[in-house]
Amino acid sequence: MAEHPVFLVEDDAAVRKGCEQALSLADIPVRGFADGESMLAALATGNPALVVTDVRLPGRDGLSLMRELHQHDRELPVLLMTGHGDVAMAVEAMREGAYDFIEKPFPSERLIAAVRSALEKRSLIIENRQLKERIGELGMSGITRIIGQSPAIQHIRQLVTTLAPTGVDILINGETGSGKEVVARAIHEASHRRGAFVAINCGALPETVFESELFGHEVGAFTGAGKRRIGRIEHANGGTLFLDEIESMPLNLQVKLLRVLQERSVERLGSNTVVPVDCRLVAASKTDLKQASDAGQFRADLYYRLNVVSLDLPPLRQRCEDIPLLLAHFLHEAAQRFARPVASWTPADLARWSAYAWPGNVRELKNVAERWALGLPDALSGNPGLLASTQSLSEQVDAAERQIIESALGLAAGNVAQAAEQLQTPKKTLYDKLVRHHIVAEKFRQ
Repeated sequence: MAEHPVFLVEDDAAVRKGCEQALSLADIPVRGFADGESMLAALATGNPALVVTDVRLPGRDGLSLMRELHQHDRELPVLLMTGHGDVAMAVEAMREGAYDFIEKPFPSERLIAAVRSALEKRSLIIENRQLKERIGELGMSGITRIIGQSPAIQHIRQLVTTLAPTGVDILINGETGSGKEVVARAIHEASHRRGAFVAINCGALPETVFESELFGHEVGAFTGAGKRRIGRIEHANGGTLFLDEIESMPLNLQVKLLRVLQERSVERLGSNTVVPVDCRLVAASKTDLKQASDAGQFRADLYYRLNVVSLDLPPLRQRCEDIPLLLAHFLHEAAQRFARPVASWTPADLARWSAYAWPGNVRELKNVAERWALGLPDALSGNPGLLASTQSLSEQVDAAERQIIESALGLAAGNVAQAAEQLQTPKKTLYDKLVRHHIVAEKFRQ
């Protein structure tokens, strides 16, 4: 029997036995009680996943029972069974927090469908709690900025931990929106450098102001230079300079940057004074700099100077197992910003998101999370061409199922019984699927 069965409260022994049998035949574990008092006493030995209770009971009625249960766990689903004359009362109870009600007499299929729906909601609540706990444990500083449990992201975190204290310059390669600046900030924070983290997007600066922004200038260095300006390189002294989209840097300025990296000093425009700088450079590129240098679009000497240590960030479509943790983080942020409850999702939502190609990577996922937090559609269903369609339908279904199972195992730290409970599937069925998908539960254990 699963750890958290359904608690069924019904004073009519025949009705109670019939409901218990229907749920048991549907592989839903259940414990029956004749009154609310005995059910509350059973809480000392285990918590239910769901409470199904008749409204009219001897002693404490179903509504009083629901209120008392919600004092201990506001999110515990309570499903009411009502007679025809109690429907108005049940509707009022839903306003107070009841999950749903079913009117007697009802077929067993109606009970099973209502219970499964409520259990799915409970599963999502538990999953969201666990994700929030994981996010809370991670925090948002240093290497813990890099969210994910995929092998690729675990490897990135390991490299950041190793390289951050060394002070070596680092090149980060990755598609747009894959999280290059997040990794750069993690490197800075894990390095314990006391200076600032100074970020500049080389692709967003007009060439006319690029040199002044980067190197600074003295008064009168050019028309309009009315006062001295400290450049970004100098401002990053003691800290980290992050140059995003470095492939967009003009070729004539690449020579000056190379000199800064070699000499660790900078000259402002209009000055002959050399200013020493102790800044670490983290550069990022969305293109292959080796190919760019071979094509004469990027200086080869600067490329080789930057490429001493490089990190390759995988696109989101190659690490779909990270989607639940990333979503939980973004939904939590969005809920705080928009002053709304943290939104949840269903296994079907996760399957759809796992099959999506994510051309905008993590940045696009964040946008989807913000729309979801506001109760808006994710806008992905209108782009079927962006789904990973290189696979057959059965292959996509298998991939989505594998992703859902791996996500559940990750949340359950490799505990198959807990994962089966989250997925609302019998343990034997889940074990069969583990074998079919060649999934090893032990690798998810922490």
